[in-house]
Amino acid sequence: MTAPLTPPHQPSPHEPWQTPQKRGGPGGSHPRNLLESPQERDLRTDLRRAGIVCAAVTVAGVALGLLWLWLAPRVPLISDNTAVFLSDSEGEEAIGADGAFALLALAFGAVCAVFAFLFHRRGGIALVVGLAVGGMLGSVLAWQLGTRLGPTDDVVAHAREVGKGVIFDAPLELHAKGALLAWSLAAMAVHLGMTAMFGPRDPEPEWGVYHGPGGAPVYGAGPSPTPAPSSGSSPASGPAPSSGPHSPEPPSSPEPPAGT
Repeated sequence: MTAPLTPPHQPSPHEPWQTPQKRGGPGGSHPRNLLESPQERDLRTDLRRAGIVCAAVTVAGVALGLLWLWLAPRVPLISDNTAVFLSDSEGEEAIGADGAFALLALAFGAVCAVFAFLFHRRGGIALVVGLAVGGMLGSVLAWQLGTRLGPTDDVVAHAREVGKGVIFDAPLELHAKGALLAWSLAAMAVHLGMTAMFGPRDPEPEWGVYHGPGGAPVYGAGPSPTPAPSSGSSPASGPAPSSGPHSPEPPSSPEPPAGT
Protein backbone atom coordinates (compact mmCIF):
# COMPACT_ATOMS: atom_id res chain seq x y z
CA MET A 1 0.00 0.00 0.00
CA THR A 2 1.14 3.53 -0.65
CA ALA A 3 0.59 6.67 1.42
CA PRO A 4 -2.20 8.98 0.24
CA LEU A 5 -0.98 11.82 -1.92
CA THR A 6 -1.90 15.46 -1.44
CA PRO A 7 -4.28 16.73 -4.12
CA PRO A 8 -2.55 19.14 -6.51
CA HIS A 9 -5.03 21.95 -5.84
CA GLN A 10 -4.50 21.83 -2.06
CA PRO A 11 -1.04 22.80 -0.71
CA SER A 12 0.53 20.58 1.84
CA PRO A 13 0.46 21.89 5.43
CA HIS A 14 4.05 20.68 5.94
CA GLU A 15 5.58 22.90 3.27
CA PRO A 16 7.79 25.61 4.88
CA TRP A 17 6.65 28.30 2.50
CA GLN A 18 3.02 27.91 3.48
CA THR A 19 2.77 30.26 6.47
CA PRO A 20 -0.48 31.82 7.64
CA GLN A 21 -0.89 35.52 7.09
CA LYS A 22 -0.29 37.68 10.11
CA ARG A 23 -3.10 39.63 11.67
CA GLY A 24 -3.17 43.10 10.24
CA GLY A 25 -1.79 42.12 6.83
CA PRO A 26 -3.55 42.51 3.49
CA GLY A 27 -6.09 39.89 4.42
CA GLY A 28 -6.40 40.64 8.13
CA SER A 29 -8.36 43.25 9.96
CA HIS A 30 -6.64 46.49 10.95
CA PRO A 31 -8.09 49.51 12.76
CA ARG A 32 -7.30 51.72 9.78
CA ASN A 33 -9.41 49.53 7.55
CA LEU A 34 -12.46 49.93 9.76
CA LEU A 35 -15.16 52.36 8.66
CA GLU A 36 -15.09 55.82 10.22
CA SER A 37 -18.06 57.14 12.09
CA PRO A 38 -19.96 60.12 10.60
CA GLN A 39 -18.73 62.34 13.44
CA GLU A 40 -15.07 61.56 12.72
CA ARG A 41 -15.60 62.10 9.00
CA ASP A 42 -17.27 65.48 9.61
CA LEU A 43 -14.51 66.51 12.00
CA ARG A 44 -11.81 65.67 9.46
CA THR A 45 -13.66 67.61 6.77
CA ASP A 46 -14.06 70.65 9.03
CA LEU A 47 -10.38 70.62 9.97
CA ARG A 48 -9.34 70.40 6.32
CA ARG A 49 -11.57 73.33 5.38
CA ALA A 50 -10.33 75.36 8.34
CA GLY A 51 -6.74 74.77 7.24
CA ILE A 52 -7.55 75.92 3.71
CA VAL A 53 -9.24 79.07 5.02
CA CYS A 54 -6.35 79.82 7.39
CA ALA A 55 -3.77 79.48 4.60
CA ALA A 56 -5.77 81.64 2.18
CA VAL A 57 -6.31 84.38 4.76
CA THR A 58 -2.62 84.38 5.68
CA VAL A 59 -1.59 84.79 2.04
CA ALA A 60 -4.01 87.72 1.75
CA GLY A 61 -1.77 89.55 4.23
CA VAL A 62 0.57 90.30 1.33
CA ALA A 63 -2.14 92.44 -0.28
CA LEU A 64 -2.80 94.20 3.02
CA GLY A 65 0.87 95.03 3.44
CA LEU A 66 1.13 96.49 -0.07
CA LEU A 67 -2.03 98.57 0.38
CA TRP A 68 -0.82 99.86 3.73
CA LEU A 69 2.51 100.84 2.17
CA TRP A 70 0.68 102.68 -0.59
CA LEU A 71 -2.06 104.43 1.43
CA ALA A 72 -0.36 105.16 4.76
CA PRO A 73 0.67 108.81 5.20
CA ARG A 74 4.38 109.56 5.41
CA VAL A 75 6.02 111.28 8.36
CA PRO A 76 8.28 114.09 7.00
CA LEU A 77 11.73 114.56 8.56
CA ILE A 78 14.44 117.15 8.04
CA SER A 79 18.10 117.30 9.05
CA ASP A 80 20.54 120.14 9.73
CA ASN A 81 23.65 117.89 9.68
CA THR A 82 23.63 117.71 13.47
CA ALA A 83 20.22 116.20 14.28
CA VAL A 84 17.01 115.03 12.64
CA PHE A 85 13.75 116.84 13.37
CA LEU A 86 10.12 116.54 12.39
CA SER A 87 9.31 118.79 9.50
CA ASP A 88 5.82 119.38 10.92
CA SER A 89 5.83 119.01 14.67
CA GLU A 90 2.04 119.20 14.83
CA GLY A 91 1.41 116.64 12.11
CA GLU A 92 -0.64 113.49 12.69
CA GLU A 93 0.92 111.31 10.03
CA ALA A 94 2.16 108.74 12.57
CA ILE A 95 -1.34 108.23 13.95
CA GLY A 96 -2.68 108.16 10.41
CA ALA A 97 -0.44 105.22 9.56
CA ASP A 98 -1.86 103.22 12.47
CA GLY A 99 -5.41 104.18 11.54
CA ALA A 100 -4.89 103.21 7.90
CA PHE A 101 -3.63 99.79 8.95
CA ALA A 102 -6.58 99.23 11.29
CA LEU A 103 -9.18 100.28 8.72
CA LEU A 104 -7.64 98.12 6.00
CA ALA A 105 -7.47 95.17 8.40
CA LEU A 106 -11.16 95.57 9.28
CA ALA A 107 -12.10 95.62 5.61
CA PHE A 108 -9.98 92.55 4.86
CA GLY A 109 -11.53 90.72 7.80
CA ALA A 110 -15.07 91.43 6.61
CA VAL A 111 -14.32 90.33 3.04
CA CYS A 112 -12.57 87.15 4.17
CA ALA A 113 -15.52 86.29 6.45
CA VAL A 114 -17.98 86.63 3.56
CA PHE A 115 -15.88 84.41 1.30
CA ALA A 116 -15.43 81.85 4.08
CA PHE A 117 -19.19 81.75 4.66
CA LEU A 118 -19.83 81.23 0.95
CA PHE A 119 -17.19 78.50 0.95
CA HIS A 120 -18.80 76.64 3.86
CA ARG A 121 -22.27 77.80 4.92
CA ARG A 122 -22.60 75.42 7.84
CA GLY A 123 -20.00 77.30 9.86
CA GLY A 124 -18.47 75.60 12.87
CA ILE A 125 -15.83 76.26 15.50
CA ALA A 126 -12.98 74.97 13.33
CA LEU A 127 -13.76 77.42 10.53
CA VAL A 128 -13.98 80.38 12.92
CA VAL A 129 -10.67 79.41 14.53
CA GLY A 130 -9.12 79.18 11.07
CA LEU A 131 -10.37 82.67 10.28
CA ALA A 132 -9.01 84.08 13.54
CA VAL A 133 -5.58 82.44 13.25
CA GLY A 134 -5.29 83.34 9.58
CA GLY A 135 -6.25 86.95 10.29
CA MET A 136 -3.59 87.22 12.98
CA LEU A 137 -0.89 85.70 10.79
CA GLY A 138 -1.96 87.86 7.84
CA SER A 139 -1.75 91.01 9.96
CA VAL A 140 1.75 90.17 11.14
CA LEU A 141 2.80 89.40 7.57
CA ALA A 142 1.36 92.71 6.33
CA TRP A 143 3.07 94.65 9.12
CA GLN A 144 6.49 93.15 8.42
CA LEU A 145 6.10 93.49 4.67
CA GLY A 146 5.10 97.15 4.86
CA THR A 147 7.94 98.12 7.16
CA ARG A 148 10.55 96.27 5.10
CA LEU A 149 9.43 97.66 1.75
CA GLY A 150 8.99 101.20 3.09
CA PRO A 151 11.67 103.79 3.75
CA THR A 152 14.81 102.59 5.48
CA ASP A 153 14.90 102.54 9.26
CA ASP A 154 18.45 103.96 9.34
CA VAL A 155 17.38 107.57 9.72
CA VAL A 156 20.92 108.94 10.22
CA ALA A 157 22.26 107.39 7.04
CA HIS A 158 19.20 108.53 5.12
CA ALA A 159 19.66 112.11 6.40
CA ARG A 160 23.30 112.16 5.34
CA GLU A 161 22.34 110.79 1.94
CA VAL A 162 19.73 113.46 1.16
CA GLY A 163 21.73 116.34 2.65
CA LYS A 164 21.04 119.33 4.85
CA GLY A 165 17.60 120.93 4.77
CA VAL A 166 16.03 118.27 2.53
CA ILE A 167 12.75 116.68 3.66
CA PHE A 168 12.65 112.90 3.57
CA ASP A 169 10.23 110.23 4.78
CA ALA A 170 10.52 108.51 8.11
CA PRO A 171 10.37 104.73 8.25
CA LEU A 172 6.88 103.23 8.18
CA GLU A 173 6.03 101.92 11.65
CA LEU A 174 3.02 100.50 13.46
CA HIS A 175 2.91 102.02 16.92
CA ALA A 176 -0.52 100.68 17.97
CA LYS A 177 0.11 96.93 18.08
CA GLY A 178 -3.54 96.35 18.96
CA ALA A 179 -4.36 96.99 15.30
CA LEU A 180 -3.01 93.50 14.60
CA LEU A 181 -6.21 92.08 16.13
CA ALA A 182 -8.55 94.09 13.91
CA TRP A 183 -8.55 91.53 11.09
CA SER A 184 -9.42 88.58 13.33
CA LEU A 185 -12.11 90.45 15.28
CA ALA A 186 -13.81 91.73 12.13
CA ALA A 187 -13.71 88.30 10.51
CA MET A 188 -15.28 86.55 13.50
CA ALA A 189 -17.97 89.20 13.97
CA VAL A 190 -19.01 89.27 10.30
CA HIS A 191 -18.97 85.49 10.02
CA LEU A 192 -21.14 85.19 13.13
CA GLY A 193 -23.64 87.65 11.68
CA MET A 194 -23.73 85.88 8.30
CA THR A 195 -24.29 82.52 9.97
CA ALA A 196 -27.07 83.92 12.17
CA MET A 197 -28.90 85.53 9.23
CA PHE A 198 -28.29 83.16 6.33
CA GLY A 199 -27.08 79.94 7.93
CA PRO A 200 -29.01 76.65 7.82
CA ARG A 201 -31.89 76.24 10.25
CA ASP A 202 -33.12 73.18 12.11
CA PRO A 203 -36.49 71.91 10.89
CA GLU A 204 -39.38 73.19 12.99
CA PRO A 205 -42.54 71.20 13.79
CA GLU A 206 -45.56 71.91 11.64
CA TRP A 207 -48.27 73.86 13.45
CA GLY A 208 -51.86 73.97 12.36
CA VAL A 209 -55.47 73.19 13.29
CA TYR A 210 -56.69 69.67 13.84
CA HIS A 211 -59.83 68.20 15.36
CA GLY A 212 -59.51 66.71 18.79
CA PRO A 213 -61.93 64.48 20.68
CA GLY A 214 -65.53 65.56 20.17
CA GLY A 215 -64.74 67.47 16.96
CA ALA A 216 -63.44 70.59 18.74
CA PRO A 217 -60.64 72.41 16.86
CA VAL A 218 -57.26 72.34 18.57
CA TYR A 219 -54.39 74.69 17.62
CA GLY A 220 -50.79 73.47 17.82
CA ALA A 221 -48.65 70.58 16.68
CA GLY A 222 -50.36 67.56 15.22
CA PRO A 223 -51.37 64.71 17.51
CA SER A 224 -49.03 61.81 17.98
CA PRO A 225 -49.96 58.72 15.99
CA THR A 226 -51.93 56.07 17.85
CA PRO A 227 -49.95 52.86 18.33
CA ALA A 228 -51.24 49.88 16.39
CA PRO A 229 -52.81 47.04 18.43
CA SER A 230 -50.67 44.02 19.08
CA SER A 231 -51.23 40.81 17.18
CA GLY A 232 -52.19 38.92 20.33
CA SER A 233 -55.21 41.08 21.08
CA SER A 234 -58.38 40.97 19.00
CA PRO A 235 -60.45 44.15 18.66
CA ALA A 236 -63.63 42.09 18.21
CA SER A 237 -63.23 40.25 21.49
CA GLY A 238 -65.98 41.01 23.97
CA PRO A 239 -65.63 41.96 27.59
CA ALA A 240 -64.01 39.46 29.85
CA PRO A 241 -66.39 37.40 31.96
CA SER A 242 -66.81 38.58 35.48
CA SER A 243 -65.19 36.59 38.21
CA GLY A 244 -68.27 36.76 40.49
CA PRO A 245 -70.62 33.81 41.22
CA HIS A 246 -73.31 33.04 38.64
CA SER A 247 -75.96 30.34 38.17
CA PRO A 248 -75.43 27.78 35.39
CA GLU A 249 -77.81 28.02 32.44
CA PRO A 250 -80.34 25.15 32.16
CA PRO A 251 -79.72 22.75 29.26
CA SER A 252 -81.97 23.32 26.25
CA SER A 253 -84.53 20.60 25.53
CA PRO A 254 -84.18 18.69 22.23
CA GLU A 255 -86.61 19.62 19.49
CA PRO A 256 -89.13 16.90 18.41
CA PRO A 257 -88.57 15.31 15.00
CA ALA A 258 -90.39 16.87 12.05
CA GLY A 259 -92.42 13.72 11.21
CA THR A 260 -94.26 13.53 14.55
